[in-house]
Amino acid sequence: MAVKIVLADDHPVVRLGIRNLLESEAEFEVVGEVADALQVVSRVEALQPDVLVLDLIMPGLNGLEITRRLAQSAPHTRIIVLSMHANEAYVIEALRNGASGYVLKGSDASELVHAIHEVLAGRRYLSPPLSEQTIEVYAEKATGAPLDPYETLSAREREVLHLGAEGRTGPEIAQRLYISARTVETHRANLMRKLGLRSQTDLVRYALRRGILRLEE
Repeated sequence: MAVKIVLADDHPVVRLGIRNLLESEAEFEVVGEVADALQVVSRVEALQPDVLVLDLIMPGLNGLEITRRLAQSAPHTRIIVLSMHANEAYVIEALRNGASGYVLKGSDASELVHAIHEVLAGRRYLSPPLSEQTIEVYAEKATGAPLDPYETLSAREREVLHLGAEGRTGPEIAQRLYISARTVETHRANLMRKLGLRSQTDLVRYALRRGILRLEE
């Protein structure tokens, strides 16, 4: 039986390259592609793939938040995060949120194939120079850290945060999330209070620090 894979990345050329790579393996079948981050969770829930290959930074919602949600709604799908960032903070949050693998975009093409085999076998995979030992040391240091205010945000507040940081207006966010503009403003006020932010500039700076905005552009 073929291994069912879904690809989530907002760049068509990247998705095409990954699809061609994976479908050159006889046992892999790409059953879906998603360009819109806000649709990833529903598509995975509908398709129930064995593996989701997920870009870390996507407009609308980042891969860390998507991983968090799918760990609850699609626990049998193994998630491999693709990222340009080797920062331990990104890696540990991805793993804590439920990712099984973390592959750097600068890796050899064959590494993604290897990572899929590893996570399907029930093992965790990290691209070199990342290592389990490095991540464990970082995790120990982070254990005693105070609660991250981001953790206090609701799922909807996080969506409004991500879209607002991209510069979308209240009406635009309302249209994207199928809620009223007044509800958007309520969520925005709540998240700004919880995060201790006062302005759009503060919001953008926070999003950059969190890796919510696409740093490579």
